[in-house]
Amino acid sequence: MRINIKTVIIFGVALILLLIIVILAINFFVKLSTKNQIIGESDYSELGDVDCILVLGAGIWGDRPSPMLEDRLNEAISLYNKGVSNKIIMSGDHGREEYDEVNIMKDYAIEKGIPSENIFMDHAGFNSYDSIYRAKEIFEAKKVVIVTQKYHLYRALYIANSLGLEAKGVGSDPRTYTNQWKRELREIVARNKDFVSCIFKPKPKYLGDTIPINGNGDVTNDR
Repeated sequence: MRINIKTVIIFGVALILLLIIVILAINFFVKLSTKNQIIGESDYSELGDVDCILVLGAGIWGDRPSPMLEDRLNEAISLYNKGVSNKIIMSGDHGREEYDEVNIMKDYAIEKGIPSENIFMDHAGFNSYDSIYRAKEIFEAKKVVIVTQKYHLYRALYIANSLGLEAKGVGSDPRTYTNQWKRELREIVARNKDFVSCIFKPKPKYLGDTIPINGNGDVTNDR
């Protein structure tokens, strides 16, 4: 049986085009289904009766937050001071002793006047899916405000919806970020990955005992 090279090429190209269409369709669906949950500053009145403000990690530079993370923290602190919620979850990567996003996040907020007992640290928020899953299952949050850059909010809110959290999102975009177009491209792939995760709902790498968000955040301190 002879293989027709032209037919193979056409079939291969068709598969690639189909894959691209599926990826873009999922990306569009995730954005469309969550865009109305993103709240602008003029609509903060919609953010009442919230269990907590959830800040997603975004890297650290030495012992300080990265610029993107600093913007997320500043937005969360502003929401706290506006009375949106009196509890904040700092969720990030603390999987290694030498890399500790969450203590740096908490220290930054304390420097800005937020009481330590009102700040919870999720040391196992290794990615957006784990952070949001753990906000519900470990911290027992039911209604949250998620703070991150707007391009990331669509995916975060989609995850929250899929896991049964009532969520709104507030974007933290006071500046232009270097190489943002690369993040936007990667986010298309990440939305597809978490779209699949939300179908199967795997457990995070770590769970553990519950730490109710209505308690004292200092129970999450590790130093």
